[in-house]
Amino acid sequence: MRTPRIVDVQVHRLTGPNPRYSDGPHPDGDRQRQIQAIDLYADARAPLRVAAADAQESQTVSRCYLRILADDGSFGFYGPIDELPGRVVLDAYRELLIGQDALASSTIWDQLERVDRHSRHGLHKAAISAIDNALWDLRGRVFDAPVWQLLGGGSRRSIPAYASMLATPIDPESIASAAKAVQAEGYAGQKWFFEHGPASGPAGLKASVDLVRQVREAVGDDEPIMFDAYHGWDLPFARAWAQRAEQYRPDWLEEALLPNRHAAFAELRRSTSIPLATGEHVYDRQEVLDLVRDGSIQVLQADPEWCGGVTELTRMAALAETFGVALIPHGHGIHAALHVIAAQSPEVCPKAEYLLRHMPWRHQFEADAPAPVGGAFPLPTEPGFGITIDESKVERDELLPTA
Repeated sequence: MRTPRIVDVQVHRLTGPNPRYSDGPHPDGDRQRQIQAIDLYADARAPLRVAAADAQESQTVSRCYLRILADDGSFGFYGPIDELPGRVVLDAYRELLIGQDALASSTIWDQLERVDRHSRHGLHKAAISAIDNALWDLRGRVFDAPVWQLLGGGSRRSIPAYASMLATPIDPESIASAAKAVQAEGYAGQKWFFEHGPASGPAGLKASVDLVRQVREAVGDDEPIMFDAYHGWDLPFARAWAQRAEQYRPDWLEEALLPNRHAAFAELRRSTSIPLATGEHVYDRQEVLDLVRDGSIQVLQADPEWCGGVTELTRMAALAETFGVALIPHGHGIHAALHVIAAQSPEVCPKAEYLLRHMPWRHQFEADAPAPVGGAFPLPTEPGFGITIDESKVERDELLPTA
């Protein structure tokens, strides 16, 4: 029996040239800002659209990756992760991890959630997620198998992806062009982001309905279209939008409300035929249970980089299946979500999210980072998550200091 013991926990901060940097107009073109919950306050709102000529980017960019090393030479590697959770890994959890059996990930997960009073939410939960995902990667490397195979998957050879259109300008011409292009690439639908909420009044409501109409007109009757309010609305605004938008048959309305507004979600569900989606800011199974058992949502979007890693997302998948809710993980990162989806029934996890403008940049230091081909992700075959750094893109590799 193998019992590799953890001997070190490291967070690497990789820095290299920013592919978005330009002396001229931003290479990605104009960028649209999505609605924010804080937009309720006029003095906190940012401009709705940043022109390519005015966009500012630094010349370099940094990404953090977690490495957990064992005494037999094996290691787990996961990222990119945000730097703040990386610091929590080192400050709050590193001491507990040293000496543990690196294959006992379920036991470690339970201890991590118990060792600190703040472990169940926020940055601490994101830190636990990173640790859990790195330990799954280690397990895959030890047993020479991709994580999805360790989870029991094997019936799927590719995972359909839907295109997330975050930052795409939403003037009529840009909408039509981008929507048709994504449809032609074979994606399993596309998701657009609202820029207006209650603070914008009737004009904002009309603009939010017009967005749905314009996307539907661009792609025709059969293309799945989804819309994200990033918990920037309230119940009256969401209900008014739904009444006007139902005729265009959106496949779901995402995060219309703050995720802890369970009663409001239930009321919104009773007032519309549009499926409701939420969950990227849900951090444990009890919160999931509260959302799924009364039928308030039809799509759960928990994020394995925030909710507790592969271990907890797999448990959430079982809850989703029990209550007949689809689990389509939030696409903050690709690796963990893709492997959990690949291990589940297509009924439970029908597709994955891919942020077209964000993911190539977020995973820029990786060689062969997952990306859809013809609208679907090929199933990964390398051990663990198969994350490999392209050293030619790295100018500096620093270890974050330990506590």
